[in-house]
This record gives sequence, structure tokens and C-alpha cells, in this order.
Amino acid sequence: MPPLKIFADVRQCPVPLISRTAEPHIDRAVRSGHLVRVMRGVYAPQTLWRELKPWDRYLTRVHAAARCYPDAVFVRESAATLRGLPVFGEPPHVHAVALDSSATHAVGEVRLHAAERPPRFENLGGMLVATGLEIAVDAARLRHPAVARAVADAALRADPRLTTGHMRALSETHPSSRGRRRARDVFDRASAVPESPLESVSATVIEALGFALPDMQLWVRGPEPGDDDRVDFAWSWKGRLIGGEADGDIKYSGTLGDARAALRERHVRDARLMRRGVHTVHHWAWADVSEPSQLRAILLSAGVQIVRQPNLPLLGSLGGALRGLP
Repeated sequence: MPPLKIFADVRQCPVPLISRTAEPHIDRAVRSGHLVRVMRGVYAPQTLWRELKPWDRYLTRVHAAARCYPDAVFVRESAATLRGLPVFGEPPHVHAVALDSSATHAVGEVRLHAAERPPRFENLGGMLVATGLEIAVDAARLRHPAVARAVADAALRADPRLTTGHMRALSETHPSSRGRRRARDVFDRASAVPESPLESVSATVIEALGFALPDMQLWVRGPEPGDDDRVDFAWSWKGRLIGGEADGDIKYSGTLGDARAALRERHVRDARLMRRGVHTVHHWAWADVSEPSQLRAILLSAGVQIVRQPNLPLLGSLGGALRGLP
């Protein structure tokens, strides 16, 4: 998953797209390996396509679908990737609503859904895209709770006017009682407080493992005004404050700068937090969250208490939901 950034306009296609009508010798270019088919009638340079991350391949496929279906409203993960909301891996299908259709049908990898209730959408740069509210409600009804929480949290961060009350109200208009129940559980927990999809997913997994619920984004005050730090997760236990940090893999990969310098800064910050009263600071990454037994071991070693039975169905389905993560 890329570093999350919410866009006022749609995210641009990561690679140039070439339509069959614009290239008279396109079949020859495909046979020679210069172009790769993205969608029927839409192609991209093979060298650029091969270098794309899974989520950027998906964004490219959605842009290709927009060329084929310019009047469709993109929804679900397809709208999420256009708006910069979380998308995990590379979803298999592009989802859109055909406003003039009364029946859902598939055309290749594109799912054109019937417009039983036209979704709320906006015209963003010529593309019709479901609102963050619609995206969050669909995720809460249809996706794994950890993924749905990440999408809802990100939608709340992106639009300060949006509330979980708005999400609940829209969800209750859907006919599926099972979907409404699933969505209520998500909206009971959704919040703009988590600062990343990893924090949102971590919060879901921590609860599912049975641990005591943490405070999130807790301020640890410094000796001078403005000299404060925040910890992603914090537990108070027997007079001790336990800190937890959900660190995205990219932070220490060197992609954003010197990885060794980032690690040194982390050690310095951890030491500063402990001087200010945090007993221990423990870190985890996507690999630890997608394999819950690893996060469980980290938190137990930190001294976090298990206070309820684990939610085994949620934990057992987590790996499939997070497939494609870095």
C-alpha cells in the first residue's frame, strides 16, 4: 500500500494509456512486447506496466475502464483508488454503476452494477466517482472488518464534515440486514484518530486478539511547550505506560531517504519517550499485523493484558483480506 494521500481530484494514471484507435500497428507492438493489454482496446508500455506496484496496476486498470465506460460511476475499491483511499493489493475486478441499467452484468474484469439506488457521486476531472461516504459504506457492508475500518477511518480524515452518523444513516437504507449489521460494527469503531491504514488495521487486530483496548495518538508531554511526542497506541497497566508504534515498511526501507538515519531517529525518539514516563515502546509492521500471532507475541512481551476471548473467525480471514501488502 502506498503512503496515503487524499486527493481533491482523481489520482492520475501512473502510466500512459494507448487506445487501439490511436495506434494503427498496435497488434504488432503487442506481439513484439512493447505494449501490454490493460483492458480490451486499451494498452500500456510493457516496461512501465511491469514496474507498477499492485495497487498502481489496479489504478491503471480503473483508468482504462473509464475510457471504455465514460458514463459509468466508479464505486467500491475502484472509487477508492481514484480518491486515494486505502486499496489493499490488486483487486480482481473494476466496479462501476451503469446508471441506465437495471441488471448487473460483467464485461471481462469490469463489473457493471445495476442502479437500484444511484450512488452519491461527483464529477472529478471528467470521471464519475462515488463519494467517500458511499465508498466507506460499501466497504463496511462488503469487506473484511479490518479493511472496512481502514477505509472508513481514511474517509473521515479526508472530509472533516463526514461523520459515522452519516455513514450509519446511509447504510441503513440498504436492503441486506446482514450487511447492515456488519456495517454497524465497523462504524462503532471508525474514527479519524488513526493516522494510517496500518494503524486502523492494527486497532482491529488488537481488539480481535482479545487485548485491552489502547488509547490512540496519546500525547506524551515534554518539558517545554511544543516539545511533545505522540505514541500511536498506549496502554496503562499497574502504573506503567506501554507504548506501541505501527511503522509502515516504507519508512525504514530507504525509499523515502536514508534507512539507517530513520532507524537512528526512531531509537532517539524511543529513548526520549521512556525518559518522559513511557515504560517501553514496541514497534510492529504490516508483516506482524497480517500474521496476528506475531503481533500477539509482541504485545504479550510488552506486558499488554488479554482481557477477552479472541475473535477467531476475524483473525482467520485476515490473511486473505490483506493479500498483496508489501
